[in-house]
Amino acid sequence: MSDPVNAVVLDTDVFSYLLKAGDKKGDLYKPHVQGKTIAVTFVTVGELFYGADKKKWGKKKLALLQQRLKSAVIVPYDAQVCRTYGTLKNTLRSAGRVLSDNDLWIAACAIRHGLPLISNNRKHFHDIPGLALISEAPLIEVIESQQTLPLVPGNSSPGGS
Repeated sequence: MSDPVNAVVLDTDVFSYLLKAGDKKGDLYKPHVQGKTIAVTFVTVGELFYGADKKKWGKKKLALLQQRLKSAVIVPYDAQVCRTYGTLKNTLRSAGRVLSDNDLWIAACAIRHGLPLISNNRKHFHDIPGLALISEAPLIEVIESQQTLPLVPGNSSPGGS
């Protein structure tokens, strides 16, 4: 990585939000990536291609994904990432916390390179030792809960006027 202060690691969900034009969740994360070097881990790349294959994406959507991946730094595994992963997994298990292996690898990559992780999966990554997490999940939960408010009789919008 070039300048760690100017780079961020995107979790698979946030990369996906930003991939979709006009995605409201993506709009909330745009300020966190503007002017930054965007990095994704080797795990995220695998998850993205898995999702594309599962949803049977056509050539056009696959080409867009590949184009967007070319604009990101792909963080590979190395011996230090593997060591970080092992220590992290042991630390969390000893504390009674189990995290999926993919999430552990993503966190290990961010920690190893001293980069903040941007994820909407706050519950997955909160309180991981050494991980700087950026998440708009609490705000998104509030917005989504307000969208499900019942309409007041006689009004066309929640709380309407």
